[in-house]
Formats: sequence, C-alpha cells, structure tokens
Amino acid sequence: MEGILPLLKPKGMTSHDCVFKLRKILRTKKVGHTGTLDPEVTGVLPICIGRATKVAEYITDAGKEYEGEVTIGFSTTTEDASGEVVEEKKVDKPITREEIIAVFQQLTGEIVQTPPLYSAVKVNGKRLYEYARLGQEVERPSRKVRIDRITLLNEQEVYNGERITFRFRVACGKGTYIRTLAVMMGELLGYPAHMSDLTRIRSADFTIEDCLTLPQVEEVMNEGRIADVLKPLEWGISYLPKYQINDKVAMKVKNGAVLPTPEELESVSGPIVMETVNNQALALYIHHPDKPGIIKPTKVLYIGE
Repeated sequence: MEGILPLLKPKGMTSHDCVFKLRKILRTKKVGHTGTLDPEVTGVLPICIGRATKVAEYITDAGKEYEGEVTIGFSTTTEDASGEVVEEKKVDKPITREEIIAVFQQLTGEIVQTPPLYSAVKVNGKRLYEYARLGQEVERPSRKVRIDRITLLNEQEVYNGERITFRFRVACGKGTYIRTLAVMMGELLGYPAHMSDLTRIRSADFTIEDCLTLPQVEEVMNEGRIADVLKPLEWGISYLPKYQINDKVAMKVKNGAVLPTPEELESVSGPIVMETVNNQALALYIHHPDKPGIIKPTKVLYIGE
C-alpha cells in the first residue's frame, strides 16, 4: 500500500492522533503526516503511506490556504478560542471594511512572526508549550514567513459592537501561524484579538474537496477500495519543476548517480523532479553545492533494480 491520503482532520484530534488511528485502520506502520494542524483546527491534512512518506517534507514545504475567523475585543493565552483571556478592550468605534483591507495589505508579503507560546516550536530542545505548561518564561525566536494574499469574506461595509468578528481567507507559505496572524490583525486595528475559528482548505495541491473523513477511510478500507482513494506520490510534488529523462538516464537516476546539469535546468533553483516520459517521478535532484555544472540526488524515490 502506498500513496497520499487527503484526510479531513476533525476538531479535537492532533495530527499524530490521526496517524495513530490510520495505522490501525490501514494495518500498516509506514504512515506519516505532512505538518501539524492544531487540535482545534479542521481541514486538509495529507497523509503519506508507504513509499509516499519520502515526499512528506515537500508537501509540508508547499503553500497552504486557510479560511478563518478573527474576534476583535480580547486576546487569549493560546491566541485561539481555547485559551484563557489575557487582555480585554471593548471596541469603542466602528471599524470599516476599508480599514480591515488596509490591515490585510500591511500583512501581505514577507512578514516577521513570533510563534505562540502554546506551539510546537522547539527552544533548547523543549517545545514552547512545555515551557508554557510549567509557567516558565522563555525567549521565543521570531521568524520570517510569506503571506501571498488575504481576502475578507464578509460583505458588510461597517463592523459595530463591543466585540466584532470577521472571516478571511489566507494563502501563505511554510511555517505561518494563522493564530498569530489574527493577533497581528487586531494589533494593527488597535485592539486585542484572537483566532476564533480556522479550517485549512488547501495543502500543496490537495483541497478540502479531495478529502475523506476517518469514518470514510475505514469504510473504503473494509470494502477493499482503499487503492481507489489514494493519490500517487507525484501529487505531493506536482508544484516542483520537472525534467523528463529517457530509460538509460532513468537507471542512473534510480541508482543515485550525479549527472551533468541539463541546459534547461541551469537557472532552476531548489529541488527538481526527475521523471520518466510516463510522468513517473523517480528522484529529486538539486544543484551540487561544490561542483558547478553537476546535479545530485537529494531524494531517490524508486531504487534501481
């Protein structure tokens, strides 16, 4: 059994909980997820099975898209609805659609985020949430993330009330904390805020329409139809540049050989998918760091026979 299973992660389960349950349902140990989703977040969680686990990191590195809700008026310890209230400030003036969109524009592009205290980021070998649970203070490392676009989903022109909410869609790069983005939206509007709801609607090329729930996976497994719902590992790396090779070169690629850089790939940066004329991905290659004009394998997907 091998392939990628687009799972609709339910609320209340960690990504690891999903992997644990799927190992039992699918009766195989070689199962891995493609980047954590917080327990309270639902949505697209591609699960790699068998040989497809080799491309899990590339799905994790690909772009993501979310639909969420921000509540303006109070912040929480966890930056989402599950935490305790930290700061409260009533919204004392109307907030216009134009003001919100202006904030979105300020947060689009490359921005700097400080991960939430309740997050899985490691500092000195310990995860931040472990420090938080012990009541210990620790300096959190800021990092640059990429926000491609943010769209306001509500149609109203003016938002009134002591607390206001609005929904948004965001497309972003690896490592973005949407909880923190919600807090940053509030800060720019002049109020404490938190993320009150979130669903991941896309990860790499997998969308929420592609996904199955855990009961649906169990059902197709019991009916012997699991192969019908698994996507080929090529789906997980479809966003990467590709280079087609003939059978002679394919055998070298399967054996992990270094190759002269084809002229077409000289200006390409990052991983390159080496594929057959039938679009089967054999390996991922990168430019050799020490030898100009040479490409080397960084991940061989099919071993030579």
